[in-house]
Amino acid sequence: MKPIRLMAGFFTVGIWTLLSRVLGFARDIMIAAFLGTGPVAEAFLIAFSLPNLFRRFFAEGAFNMAFVPMFSKKLEADDGAHKFAQDAFVGLAGILTIFTIIAVILMPALVVMMASGYLGTERFDLAVYYGRIAFPYILFISLSALLSGVLNATGRFAAAAAAPVLLNIIFIIALLGSAVFGNRAPPQIGTALAYAVPVAGIAQMMLVWFAAKRAGFALLPGWPTFTPELKRLAIIAAPAALAGGVVQINLLVGRQVASFFDGAVAWLNYADRLYQLPLGVVGIAIGVVLLPDLSRRLRSGDDAGGRDAFNRATEVSLALTVPAAIALMVIPLPLVSVLYERGAFTSDDTAATAIAVAIYGLGLPAFVLQKTLQPLYFAREDTKRPFYYALVALALNAALAIGLSPLIGFTAAAIGTTLTGWATVALLWRGSRRMGSAAQLDARFKRRVWRILLAAIGMGLILAFVATVMKPFFGIAGMRYVALVLLVIIGMTSYFALGHMVGAFRLSEFRQAMRRQER
Repeated sequence: MKPIRLMAGFFTVGIWTLLSRVLGFARDIMIAAFLGTGPVAEAFLIAFSLPNLFRRFFAEGAFNMAFVPMFSKKLEADDGAHKFAQDAFVGLAGILTIFTIIAVILMPALVVMMASGYLGTERFDLAVYYGRIAFPYILFISLSALLSGVLNATGRFAAAAAAPVLLNIIFIIALLGSAVFGNRAPPQIGTALAYAVPVAGIAQMMLVWFAAKRAGFALLPGWPTFTPELKRLAIIAAPAALAGGVVQINLLVGRQVASFFDGAVAWLNYADRLYQLPLGVVGIAIGVVLLPDLSRRLRSGDDAGGRDAFNRATEVSLALTVPAAIALMVIPLPLVSVLYERGAFTSDDTAATAIAVAIYGLGLPAFVLQKTLQPLYFAREDTKRPFYYALVALALNAALAIGLSPLIGFTAAAIGTTLTGWATVALLWRGSRRMGSAAQLDARFKRRVWRILLAAIGMGLILAFVATVMKPFFGIAGMRYVALVLLVIIGMTSYFALGHMVGAFRLSEFRQAMRRQER
């Protein structure tokens, strides 16, 4: 894949992810307005987190990271790619069906694992009830992830990137339907949201299944067969699954800490949604496009092309996320206030959420850099070293989150996540130095990275000044939306102008990639 095609794939995924995140904001704004940070909101957020936690463990965090490189190489060599995908599809479906049944039965134990602070409160019973409804989502979304891997490996990114949009549309329909035609009591709204989760999973899976069928990969249900290729897949996936499990334990540590502070699970969740916008648009898009591209290049021995792809992906990631990180640290209060503060979401909730947003903003570049560094390992079918690095991150996160929580409260969870993110980047970067030329930084990246930082700092100073001048307008109901839009426009304009002036990037590069994406 040439650099321009790599960037076109990135923009395809990024644009659809941006739409999904925007709709996700609309969904979260509605949830915050209807439920605030009360018991029902916290119970539903934990119930929805459960299938997503294991989904990252089984599918995106482990299975797909092993599956995509193997499938890409078979596709490149025309060596039974369809049969391999079919066997993996059936095998994953069988494992997850059994796992889902066990999880539904043991749901009380899973809720304790996620949020032991809920024990003895109404949040616990609600979380168990909602969790049993929502958990089958893991089966459908994991199969959707595998099908998306097939599509991405063949260079078809649109359907897989568009699938998450359906989740947010179905959530919004459930909220509106419950409010207009049903009972507006919080427990009933929570139930409507819980039922929307598996429905959304089915819709996402069907969208990518039909797209894969059109691409020539109609994967059908069947009886699992443990072939030699699947055995090799399992051997490669096992360390990645363990690494994914460690990452999820990190998340569990944060939620456990937050569950002992009323409202903190919701505060961290709403803050997470804000920093997930640039992370999803940039980091996930780069990771989705870069992994199959690197796998094909390594198969063909194109180290120079792999190095260029890695450098350009890392360069674009930083060019788009460093300014976003600084914005989250400089203007978190206006962002949270305008987006969430209405209905059941109070000014106290705004203040607490804004603190978490600023802390997560500091870690945003690290979370994105992980997305560009991990494909260097997975493309080589090296899943062991990321597991060892994840173990180190687990120990650090637990020490920070648990050790600091008695001193600084729920923010210890966010601090642990951010510092652990940077520690993981340092370990991945150090390990990649042994990979030869494909993992080396080129002259263009070294020349531009400091200019990107300089332009972003300049933008941050401008944002801080303008936000201070416009502060009175954020207190006026009709004007605060206009004020935030102006603030965002000023930030974007100043950053791209400064970046172009100091040579951090050329605007023509973005235009070329966009034109390629349109074609």
